This record gives sequence, structure tokens and C-alpha cells, in this order.
Amino acid sequence: GPTRKMPLTASAMDFFQLFVPDNVLKNMVVQTNMYAKKYQERFGSDDTWIDVTLTEMKAFLGYIISTSIHHCESVLSIWSSGFYSNKSISLIMTQSRFEKILKYFHVVAFRSSQTTHSLYKIQPFLDSLQNGFDSAFRPSQAQVLHEPLIDEDPVFIATCTERELRKRKKRKFSLWVRQCSSTGFICQIYVHLKEGSGADGLDALKNKPQLHSMVAKSLCQNASGKNYIIFTGPSITSLNLFEEFEKQGIYCCGLLSARKSDCTGLPPSMLNNPETPQSRGQYRIRMKGNMSLICWYNKGHFRFLTNAYSPVQQGVIIKRKSGEIPCPLAVEAFAAHLSYICKYDDKYSKYFISHKPNKTWQQVFWFAISIAINNAYILYKMSEAYHVTRYSRAQFGERLVKELLGLEDTSPSH
Repeated sequence: GPTRKMPLTASAMDFFQLFVPDNVLKNMVVQTNMYAKKYQERFGSDDTWIDVTLTEMKAFLGYIISTSIHHCESVLSIWSSGFYSNKSISLIMTQSRFEKILKYFHVVAFRSSQTTHSLYKIQPFLDSLQNGFDSAFRPSQAQVLHEPLIDEDPVFIATCTERELRKRKKRKFSLWVRQCSSTGFICQIYVHLKEGSGADGLDALKNKPQLHSMVAKSLCQNASGKNYIIFTGPSITSLNLFEEFEKQGIYCCGLLSARKSDCTGLPPSMLNNPETPQSRGQYRIRMKGNMSLICWYNKGHFRFLTNAYSPVQQGVIIKRKSGEIPCPLAVEAFAAHLSYICKYDDKYSKYFISHKPNKTWQQVFWFAISIAINNAYILYKMSEAYHVTRYSRAQFGERLVKELLGLEDTSPSH
């Protein structure tokens, strides 16, 4: 849970600024003004440009964050006369001023001579965000490594034309998280860039388990020695990785797939389906030290690799139609933690910012901001302030937008 006690009067902005404090926003102001100056030196002066201020930067963020609540495809819809127009917030800043800030907006304006990382434009922000996540929250023992749902809004995809779909560029990165499975709080973010089709590219990442292993190690670099139990999907699950994690005091439970997983070192007899018919709930086990390979049958064969649970401990999967199905405890735990993450995706993925810039670093930035807001709401729900105001996720987002824009209205939206 939270590491610090927030006051009863804590606002949405107070929780958001646990992760994105004023000093980070002030840096964005400095970097944006530096970039605007350099841009105009190179391409000609812009008489309409005035250096952006901290108040304007907060308003700028507020406008783009508002697209996570109203799901308008273009943030400029706020100033239009159409369905997504919003007169109450459009008066804070003119559309032309917003577009100027959008044109010059930067988190890191210039590459330093030592920088080789492709995410240099936002790496300091991601590092600051990670420090905020680490210091504000203490995760539970059980955590999940996965890719959160950050795809396009399904309603928009269903309504837009084929031409609009073709114009939209594919994402050039893959975003992975380590997530507390009992609260949904995202403890760590890892961004893997698609940089050509080389060994480290996203194309290779989809096919090579060793690259998924690299992602898992990056996500768990701060987890050593804490006795965490990490749940993983088939693309990450492998005997070599789990044994390496065990040496660091990290325990694992993962679903195994003969097609997607790295099955090096595992007995082939357990990876092939037995010829004799199986009844639901039957399972076979092979052990090596603390590691157990479980093959469990339930309308199909499911294989699990774990060193976190004893294979002889019994659990149960409860199905509405067929009642209780016996299984090892590892299978029950995996199903429970995975279902929680599915609920998180259902609840929070629809509040990702809808604004879709072309530049990859900006796409990553807005996804990171969306995760920070969801984390802020999770902390708010666990604080005493929630018992005073009881905002829903949508109301919390609206409050945050109003506070960033400097609007005085403090009544909850309905």
C-alpha cells in the first residue's frame, strides 16, 4: 500500500504530483522554451511565440489529459463547435496558443554528447516517474509481468473509415510493466523500441524468448532479495530465467507454451500430450530442486512452471457451470492473479490518453502520464481522502483536469 499518509483534503492534483511534481513540470517549461528558441534560430523567428510559463504548461497537460475522459480523437475538438467541444475549459487558453505549445513541447530539447539511447528525449522523465512509483508505494508479494492494454479505442476503430485506419501509423515500441496484482498499481515500466529489424528490434522481440527474458530482467532489477512472487505469461516463462531469478530471491509462477516459451532444459515427455484420455482436474508433476513442472488438464492441457508453490499443495478452480475443478495450488494462484489484471485492464485501459502524436517519444510520454494518473487514482482509493469525496475514476480525471487548468470549481462532476 501507500508509503505516506495523505491528508483528508488531498486533491487529485496532490496525488498526481507524487509522480509528476512541479520541478518536473518546470523542467518541461525550460526545455520547451529552449527548443522554441533554437527552432526559430534555425527556421526563422516566430513573432507570435511567447515563452511558455508553468501555469500554461499545467493547462497544456490538462487539455491533453482531458482526452482520456472524453475519448475525443483530436484534442483540438475542445475548441470546435462539435460533439466534443468543451466551453468550460476552452476559455482558459486559445486554440492557437495551445497549438504553439504543442509544436514546441519538449521534455529534453537537445541530445547530449554522451547520449546513445533512443529515448533520450524522455528518459529523465521516465527515471523521475520510476522514483515516484518506488517511493510512494510498497507492492504486495505477488506481481505480474505483462503488456497492458494500450491499443486504440475500440469505439473509434469501429467507426473510422478504412482510409483513416491506413493513415494511422503502427506503434514503434512495446510497453511492458511489473504490476502489483492485488491493487493494480504499476510498479515499473519498461519500453522496448522498434529500431529496425535487428536483433533488438520489436520484430525480433515477438519471436525470440531471450529478448522477452531481457525485458523480464529489466523489470525485476529492483526486486532482488524481496521474496516477490512474479507471475509471467508463456513468452517470458523459461527454466533458465526462473533459476536465475531464484538466485536473486525472486520466485516465479508462469504459464508454459511449447510454441511460445523457451523450453530449454525441460523434459520432452511433459511437453507432449499423453495418449490416454484425461479427466478434468488430473495433473502430472516433474520436479528439479525447488522447480516444478505441472501439466494440468481442463478441456485441454495447461503447463505451469513454478518454484513459488509446492506442487503437492491442493487448490481448486471454481467454474459457474461445472463447479469445482481440483488443481495444484500454483494453478489456482496463477488464475486468480491473472484475472485481477484482466479486471484492471477492463477498468483502467479506457482511461489512457486518446491524443495520438506521430513522434514515438511523445507517444511513450503520454502513455507514461496515463499510467501515472491511474496509479494516482489507486493511491487515492487507498487513502482517507477517498472516504470524504468518493470520486470515480472518471470524476478523478475531471478533477485533475480542472485543477491543472486552474478552475476553482471543487464540486464533483456527475
